[in-house]
Amino acid sequence: MTQAILREIIDYANRANPYPLYEELRRTPVSHDGDGPYVVSTYYEIQSLLHDPRISSDARSLKTTGEDPLGQAGEGGATLPPSFLKLDPPDHDRLRRMTNRPFGPPHSPHRVHDMRGELGGLVSGLIDGIAGTGNLDRIDLVDQFAYPFPVSVICRLLGVPREDEPRFHVWAETLAASLDPDPDADPAQHGKGAMDARMELGMYLAGLIEERRKDPGEDMLSQLATADGPDGSMTTMEVLSTSALLLIAGHETTVNLITNGMLTLLRHPDVLQRLRGAPELAVPIVEELLRYEPPVQLLPQRSTLCDIEVSGVTIPEGASLWLILASGNRDPKRFEDPDRFDPDRKDIQHLGLGSGIHSCFGAPLARQEAHLALSELARRLENPQLLEDPPPYRQNAVLRGPRHLPISCDGIRS
Repeated sequence: MTQAILREIIDYANRANPYPLYEELRRTPVSHDGDGPYVVSTYYEIQSLLHDPRISSDARSLKTTGEDPLGQAGEGGATLPPSFLKLDPPDHDRLRRMTNRPFGPPHSPHRVHDMRGELGGLVSGLIDGIAGTGNLDRIDLVDQFAYPFPVSVICRLLGVPREDEPRFHVWAETLAASLDPDPDADPAQHGKGAMDARMELGMYLAGLIEERRKDPGEDMLSQLATADGPDGSMTTMEVLSTSALLLIAGHETTVNLITNGMLTLLRHPDVLQRLRGAPELAVPIVEELLRYEPPVQLLPQRSTLCDIEVSGVTIPEGASLWLILASGNRDPKRFEDPDRFDPDRKDIQHLGLGSGIHSCFGAPLARQEAHLALSELARRLENPQLLEDPPPYRQNAVLRGPRHLPISCDGIRS
């Protein structure tokens, strides 16, 4: 049964609307039949496990072996050590504290806020570029807006020279494609392209780190490479893995948040109209989007450090756990009328950015990017219309979002 459930979760046919499957899963909060991961699909159980110190994010804690149904065994590559996302305390805590010093409170409280003007300029420039094409009958909001925007943001955050940003776009595209299992692709060739991209990215970042150590600036990469605080300093390999994490994880989740957001707003034109007249509504809209259409659908890389009991089921030490965040976000035992998109919802403690020690590190930046992107698209696009509904989706079951979002509009306001 478990393997059948996993196949349904992965099945591309469920990408456009996985929620009926999640509703079926919630009938049995913990699903397992002895051959595969334990699948947890209800809000309170997921929330509890995300805060449970008996749950590990380190792949070395996993005792079970078998097939890799998501095709992610090589994610991250053999060329870099695990990022703190895939470590447990105390290693996780040390690296996360060190990464947070140049990123957010209490040591750098204004880092994200002070980027707002630059982010606004990037958003305006991309929308101006769409207008400049002269073709408003078919706009791909992914390729022309949601995809390039977060890569540029991460590059500015790290301090990548602007002339090198196009290289990061290529690497991000290749690595993102490697996360999407393609049944028609040659597995060896598919994996080689991703490995080559990781190698090139690693070599580029290594050179940039050495430059920053000799001549540091105010950018985050300089501070990661040169800081020597209470937790000591990062090794070159730790700076590399952290920087790669910021690029890949920070980029892909934000692309999907923006794209899922615009798709949802176009399906709810009354909310889009409200946002056009009141850009401050972007804040509650984004929180509801993180519940209603989260960019990260599930966490497949958890395991148990000892035998634990969840909803009457004993999960043995070393077992694999899949936590279906998007299912928990639609749990009627936690949220009233959960399948309704309601930006006025008051009780919004969603799982869209995770929870516990592994809650999304870049959440403040992702939220600000989405606020600016959605409010400005709402303001400037005149009478936007979906051209395909549902649009074509990426095949990835973890990072769910449209691969393309074709729309048209009557004009673009200045």
